[in-house]
Order: sequence, then C-alpha cells, then structure tokens
Amino acid sequence: MAGRDNWNDHWEHFAVAASRNPAQQMRHAIIAGLLRRSPGGRGLRMLDIGSGQGDLLAKLRDLLPQAKLLGFELSASGVEISRQKTPGADFVVADLLKPPEELKAYTGWATDAVCSEVLEHVDSPVDFLCAARLYLTVDARLIVTVPGGPMSAFDRHIGHRQHFTRDSIAAVLQASGFSVERIYLSGFPFFNLYRGLVIARGGKLATDVATDGKGFSARMANAVMAMFRGLFRFNLIDSPLGWQVVAVARLRRMP
Repeated sequence: MAGRDNWNDHWEHFAVAASRNPAQQMRHAIIAGLLRRSPGGRGLRMLDIGSGQGDLLAKLRDLLPQAKLLGFELSASGVEISRQKTPGADFVVADLLKPPEELKAYTGWATDAVCSEVLEHVDSPVDFLCAARLYLTVDARLIVTVPGGPMSAFDRHIGHRQHFTRDSIAAVLQASGFSVERIYLSGFPFFNLYRGLVIARGGKLATDVATDGKGFSARMANAVMAMFRGLFRFNLIDSPLGWQVVAVARLRRMP
C-alpha cells in the first residue's frame, strides 16, 4: 500500500481512483474555467507544477490546443503514466528543491502555471513556490488549489502536512513573491458533504480506492464517487463555507 511521500507507489495504487475522483474533476473544471477567461491560447506556455499522472494537462490539451504544455512531477511512475496519457506535452521527473540539470532549459519558460493539490504535501510551501518562480516569466499567472476544512485519515495517509484557509494561502503566496488577485472558497455544499464521508470512512478509504481494491467496500466507493460527480455540478464556485481553496496570483515584478 502506498504511504506518506512514496509517490511512485502512490500512483501505482491510486491512479485509477484519482482519475475517477469527483473532487479532482471539480478542481480541474474550476481551473479550466479560470483559464477560459483569458484571451485565446496562442503563445501560452502552461506549466503544471506537480503534474501527478497528467490528468489536468490531458484536459487542457483539448481546451487550449495551441498552448505548449509542460509538467514537473516528483514521481517517475506519474511521469510515465502522463506521457502515455498526454502525447504532445512534455513531462520531467523533478524535485524542485533539488532540481535536475534538465530543468535549466525551462528557466523563465511559463506564461501560466498551475499548482493543484501539492502545497499541502510539502514541509515549506513558501520554499517550494520560491523554487518554482525560476521557471515562470515576469508577471506569469499562477492558479493554486489546496484543501481546506478538516483533515481526514486518508489525507494523513497520503502525506498532508496542513490544510489552508483564505488567509493562510494568501500569506504563503505573498511571502513567495506573488500578488494575490482572487481567492475562492469553492465546493459548498456537495464537496463538503463528500469530504465529510471521506473523514467518516477514516483509514479504511485507502483500501477502498486502491487499484487492487476488491469487494463490497471498493464497489461502494466507486458508486459514491459516481453519484457525487453529478451532484458537484451544483456546487458554488465561492462561498464562505467552501472547503476547496482556489487562488489566482501573479508573479510580482522585482524592483
């Protein structure tokens, strides 16, 4: 079973469930909606910081066919899955805090970047985003999603260090050299309800959603995810009660 910070094992066990997860699909839809508000995709160079198994860039490839797409991902297994899933995008196995030589070619590369469900996994989100700045153009836009609300046993199992509020993610972004444009608290009411079920299920969820999960509990987990995929269409994009934190920021020009 995949454990805290073992990302190669993580994607081997949870890749299928992650793609089916209505919470991930909700986040990707929010990100896609924010990107649609920008004029066209011509000249856009999109960096997915912590690209996982490539699901987001697969969606953006269809949404922004003229954009160049790049993913940085710590997990070699995640990069292998991504390359199969998203031909035409580039993926690099990379620890931003110990960057490989290959990353030098991408210095100042990205006009836009996404960092989705990553910062909760790192010991210092500020250090992580400061390292990511090197690969962004001046005035690049950054979209960040992080979890809010209570932490579940499954969250701890996969290595969450912290969850965020509107104020705490704003403080991280500002300390990392970004100007915050907007922060949304998304997902009320059905994402909150879904998260409540995740919390109630506790540590058993890791077995329920693993690729090799079998039996009644695994079938129930798939059925619950399918039901919530429909309900999530009615979530609010912003509400004081939302448990999905979404931030839009710009890389500040240095004096």
